[in-house]
Parts: sequence; structure tokens; C-alpha cells
Amino acid sequence: MPKITGRERVDARLRGLGGAQMVTRVGQALFAGGELIRAEAAHLITEGAVSGKNHVTSLPGQPPNEDTGILRTNIETTQTGPLRVEVSSNAPYAVPLEAGSSKMAPRPYMGPATRNKRAEVVAGVRAAVNDAIGKR
Repeated sequence: MPKITGRERVDARLRGLGGAQMVTRVGQALFAGGELIRAEAAHLITEGAVSGKNHVTSLPGQPPNEDTGILRTNIETTQTGPLRVEVSSNAPYAVPLEAGSSKMAPRPYMGPATRNKRAEVVAGVRAAVNDAIGKR
């Protein structure tokens, strides 16, 4: 029977797949990804915005232009579970701006931020998994 080489290394990688170290590293990567999305959403809101009496509302379909800063400063990243992260805004008008309402067309900022940062978030999570299992 032929000798199998490298078994110990493979066994170590497989043990790492479901362990606490994996959950911790991937959870951290997910939170970092959430922070990337949060920062991008804030950027989209402030890009081209003018506050005060010269404030101009954004066009339908475009991210809202910042006026008071309430929407932007209420965007937060929350780790709701070991492998679950939520990015949300607690501003009272956050959902109507994102999704629209019977009186206003949508001015999305979270969806575009998520799409803009998706590749970076996926790469970060993939790197965390590879690091946790010892794959370089």
C-alpha cells in the first residue's frame, strides 16, 4: 500500500474549518466588510451634497444628498451573531429614502453601497477562511 504524505497538514486544515478560530476570523472579516459598506453609504450621501439654504435634493434613483447629516450619522454596523452582520440607518426616513414611498421615488444608498463593496467584502471573507485553514 502506498504511503500517503501530507495527511497531517490536511487533517489540521479540516479541523480548522468548523472551529472557534474560523468563526472568530470570519466574523471579524464580515464586520470589517460591514464597515466598508457603512463608509461607502456615507460617502454616497455626502458626495456632491450641499447643506443649509443652498441644499438641493437628489434626483430619483440617485443617493440622497446630505442636508442635516442625520441619515449619514445614523448608519451603523452591528454584529448580530457570530457570522451575521447588519448595516442599517436608524434615521426615521431611512427606509422611505432607500425604497421610496407613495410620495417619493427611491433615493437608494445602501443597495448601491453594498453592490460597490461586494467584491471587497467577498475577498476579505475568503482571505479569513483561507487564513483560518492555513491556506496561503
